[in-house]
Amino acid sequence: MSEIPPCPSCKSSYTYEDGLLFICPECAHEWSKEKVEDITSVEAGIRDSNGNRLEDGDTVTVIKDLKVKGSSLVVKVGTKVKNIRLIDGDHDIDCKIDGIGSMQLKSQFVKKV
Repeated sequence: MSEIPPCPSCKSSYTYEDGLLFICPECAHEWSKEKVEDITSVEAGIRDSNGNRLEDGDTVTVIKDLKVKGSSLVVKVGTKVKNIRLIDGDHDIDCKIDGIGSMQLKSQFVKKV
């Protein structure tokens, strides 16, 4: 049996299958099985600590003091990072921080402004 996806409208996990449709009993949203692949590809992506989707060029704020590996520098909480670039890998944000230079950050330690 295939896994039934959560509702794309309200994110409820109580959806059920009815013929060629998936139905959400909480918000009454209906969608076809063919659209499930499209929905999951749209929902995929890099998200910040609050679950907001990040895009190239966004401005983010650091939510935790981060030690810079290989030096005594620290990226302080509240530091704004402008014009980020998303990349693949464990550290999924490539950016330039004033006073420190180019570096990579993990999206779990930033929030979108």
